[in-house]
Amino acid sequence: MKATLGIAAAVLVPALWVQDARPARLDVKAEEAAIRKVLSTQQTAWNKGDIPGFMDGYVRGEKLRFASGGSFRFGWETTLKKYQAGYPNKDAMGQLTFSDLRVQVLSSEWAEVFGRWELKRGGDFEDIGGLYTLLMQRTENGWRVLHDHTSSRPPEDEEKK
Repeated sequence: MKATLGIAAAVLVPALWVQDARPARLDVKAEEAAIRKVLSTQQTAWNKGDIPGFMDGYVRGEKLRFASGGSFRFGWETTLKKYQAGYPNKDAMGQLTFSDLRVQVLSSEWAEVFGRWELKRGGDFEDIGGLYTLLMQRTENGWRVLHDHTSSRPPEDEEKK
């Protein structure tokens, strides 16, 4: 009898401990709202001409991967410099709009975002836009983009030719 109780205790106590160690149920709506806030903050920063502020929504460091236009690059600093070179002034940056957002919280650490982006630009710059897919990771600083795959469609005039 003592052996049976000992075996039962040896099995049940660790099982109860493991159950208590599991994270609390994930609040998917709250996580989605937090992710949407990161994207909204990025959009606001961009529209103020603040590229470093926009980049704050990305994971800092060499693990960041950005793919677009048939090429890719790694690193936060590399991506920042590419944005600054490609968008040297407010007219080039234009006004950014994200739309058709689909946020899928995969776990307490990972989420996928799909959406459209649109830049309405001034001066000699054509309006541009396209689609993007983001892999977001929860970091010590909150949700951040780890992988960004952005595509762009041809300008309107090119589509008509």
